[in-house]
Amino acid sequence: MSRLTELFTRKKNNVLNVYCTAGYPELNSTLAVMKALQNNGADLIELGMPYSDPLADGPVIQASGTKALQNGMTIATLFEQLADFRKEITVPVVLMGYLNPLLQYGFEKFCAKAAEVGIDGLIIPDIPMFEYEKEYAAVIQKQGLDFIFLVTPETSEERIKKLDSLSTGFLYAVSSSSITGSDKDFSPVESYLQRLQGMGLKNPVLVGFGIKDKATFAMAAKYTAGAIIGSAYIKALENGNDVETATKEFLTGILR
Repeated sequence: MSRLTELFTRKKNNVLNVYCTAGYPELNSTLAVMKALQNNGADLIELGMPYSDPLADGPVIQASGTKALQNGMTIATLFEQLADFRKEITVPVVLMGYLNPLLQYGFEKFCAKAAEVGIDGLIIPDIPMFEYEKEYAAVIQKQGLDFIFLVTPETSEERIKKLDSLSTGFLYAVSSSSITGSDKDFSPVESYLQRLQGMGLKNPVLVGFGIKDKATFAMAAKYTAGAIIGSAYIKALENGNDVETATKEFLTGILR
């Protein structure tokens, strides 16, 4: 059983997935941030691979990615940092990023290396469904990695069901078609999440974009297996004195 399957089998709701950017706030912060997240209640870590042209990322995550790139973060450096991370990190970890740097690194090589170090799954928003089935699925599946697709309120029911059938691990429900971290009224999202809840999907659903505090986490988790927090945590790191304290204070505010 994969780590993601085990997590969602053991914990049916209030699963907290926290996004962090590899190489932020410092180049060598990656493992310290992951350990702080695990130690303070995160069930799952979404580790962002910084890219110069991120499509779905809002200004906060973009800025963290820019800083990480300036710090010297590359995919090769990230894999060096992750070489022994499973000695300390037991929660599932998924890598989130964009296709271009992975192709430059070598897609098969990337998947093999991710599996070798102990990564559980991938979120690559700019791989379209057709290309995934035709070109990438076999490579990803060969390495035993889960692949998580994103759906939005505008995604048709037919397409949601298709993306759910192709996804493993969980399905990422984007709360709106905006970029991450944008402030929004959450009430229209409720009907969308209720619709997903009633579709009998194969995968557990985690909702992201706009989840930033205890109230929005609770609302999202009311209709899904849990939620993903990104920009709000990056802000907490940016404004905090040290990784451990900033993480503890932020996650305590969500989970208390």
